[in-house]
Amino acid sequence: MELTKYTDYILDAAVRLLAVPSPTGYTEEAAAWVMKEFESLGYAPVKTVKGGVFVELGGKDAADGLLLEAHTDTLGGMVKTIKGNGRLELTPLGGMNPNNAEAENVRIITKFDGEYEGTLQLTDASIHVNGEYNNTKRDWKFMEVVIDEDVKSAEDVKKLGIGIGDIVCFDPRTRITKSGYIKSRFLDDKYSVAILLGYARYLKETGAVPERKVYAHITVYEEVGHGGSASVPAGVTEAISVDMGCVGEGLDCTERQVSICAKDSGGPYSYAVVKKLIEAAKKTGADYAVDVYPHYGSDVEATLSGGADIRHGLIGAGVYASHGYERSHRDGAENTLKTIIGYTL
Repeated sequence: MELTKYTDYILDAAVRLLAVPSPTGYTEEAAAWVMKEFESLGYAPVKTVKGGVFVELGGKDAADGLLLEAHTDTLGGMVKTIKGNGRLELTPLGGMNPNNAEAENVRIITKFDGEYEGTLQLTDASIHVNGEYNNTKRDWKFMEVVIDEDVKSAEDVKKLGIGIGDIVCFDPRTRITKSGYIKSRFLDDKYSVAILLGYARYLKETGAVPERKVYAHITVYEEVGHGGSASVPAGVTEAISVDMGCVGEGLDCTERQVSICAKDSGGPYSYAVVKKLIEAAKKTGADYAVDVYPHYGSDVEATLSGGADIRHGLIGAGVYASHGYERSHRDGAENTLKTIIGYTL
């Protein structure tokens, strides 16, 4: 199965989407980007009331429909306190971890007065001054955004229009290497959104028609647990989250494979769906691994919690250093695409 041009497209789409800031709760621009990209492929996406993107990808049997879910919301921050020294204390959006966010460039998006740049630093970050630099725990209460403006007080910051509840976006620092690795913050889960776009393009250009009706839902609140809790069409009997596959000690998956999750923190996935995903990978020659994720939850579990009577599964390209500066490989995307094609055609 020759999918090189679709993998090329997935990498390109991922880079373009990763450049659009979308911390959970601030996703309108990214959702608009996803809408426009699906439209450019010849589809008719709709925006949900909640702010996600829903699109019908085609197929025959609407009474045995399949819902594919991926999310475009990411980790980020929100202004919690404007400190007396003119710096900002943040509250995290999703699982943003201060240990690997330190010294990252950020954008502060105000509600009404534009954007400002800054850097997340340890409080009193000069090691030649702060003798406790190495011993200070990296906790949000000991971190602050240093704004790249001449501000020395809370009043100076407020005059810029920066206020409590403003969004703070972290620089993704996206790179693709000559050897095919993609490195970026927020591959979770914009890489999978790009994979679903690649699948949509494959269906259009090949004229392939799935035996069952297939839908895609690009959610916007996955990082806080309720992204996939709604918008399940009548007739859908299965839903599969296409999210990052875990790579790390004790797991078999690599960044070049598709990971098929058998169980995560929320419990086991449908045994029947897991078996069919393995069969789909074998059918298309996809390099795959089956793993149990120790600390993980997905959109499709929110779909079940929302009351949907469906079978559920989870796959994704292997991603290392999750919720940090993440890394995957073009082969992981291609193997995930192969598995989706094998599952639906």
